[in-house]
Amino acid sequence: MKKYARITGTGSYLPTKVVTNFDLEKTLDTSDEWITARTGIKERRIVTGQNTCDLALEASIKALSMAKIEPEEIDLIILSTTTPDKIFPATATMLQNRLGASCPAFDLQAVCAGFVFALTTAQQYIENGSAKNILVVGSETMSKIVDWSDRSTAILFADGAGAVVLSADNTTGIKHSKLFSDGSYLSSLHVNNNGIDELGTIQMEGNEVFKIAVNRLSDLAEETLNECNMSSEDLTWMVPHQANIRIIKAVAKRIKLPMEKVIQTLDKHGNTSAASIPLALDVGVRDGRIKKGDTLLFEGIGGGFSWGSVLLEY
Repeated sequence: MKKYARITGTGSYLPTKVVTNFDLEKTLDTSDEWITARTGIKERRIVTGQNTCDLALEASIKALSMAKIEPEEIDLIILSTTTPDKIFPATATMLQNRLGASCPAFDLQAVCAGFVFALTTAQQYIENGSAKNILVVGSETMSKIVDWSDRSTAILFADGAGAVVLSADNTTGIKHSKLFSDGSYLSSLHVNNNGIDELGTIQMEGNEVFKIAVNRLSDLAEETLNECNMSSEDLTWMVPHQANIRIIKAVAKRIKLPMEKVIQTLDKHGNTSAASIPLALDVGVRDGRIKKGDTLLFEGIGGGFSWGSVLLEY
């Protein structure tokens, strides 16, 4: 009998410090109107004294609670992050220790596409029978690599964490997943460090990133639906990477999906990279919009470029 990887629990966490567009007006040549019109972001959360593992822990506890899973029942932890607490060990092992789990744990890095990559990786372990319950986490402290004097990036990136429990199911779950990478776009979106002795800050060619993101994600959404013999009418919700409202709207328009069927949360937390899809998912689940049996499409794209999609029945 085929095993499916099904989401059985979701959780999210945002730091308490809120930085609004009006706060940024005081230090940057920008305005609330300008930021809102170009990104859809109104505010973002920034850590004060917390690290990536701290955020991941809070989101994970909530996901495990919803799934009614104890830490000792977790078979694997995959933590997607661009901002690990240390070069080594993996932040996932720190999370494992703090949860009291005893399973293997590793980090995965695909920037803003990280959660989709991690979820697809976890899917393989469940479908081949190697694991029954997997904790998949996206957690980021992007504020630590933002140049707060750079208007093009300071208005976008922020901190947060989202987590899901993926469990083996005999009936339904992830139906399709698709991943891509193209390493020829390094200069478009990257951190300008020169080795492990430097932290660096995010550098972005905004117009180029926007065009690439819209084209790649639109093509990917169409391919995913075609390969599943579906149309946008068959989707209950699209839960996209929360990067820019204009990108989200452009992709939805391309596949003829009304925005009323898109979970959109970036106005409250900005671009939290690998955390943004599970954050938005958790919001949709907990406010009752996303229900058991709904068909969901996840999409994300990040520096590299790396991009991917997951289509599933919740």
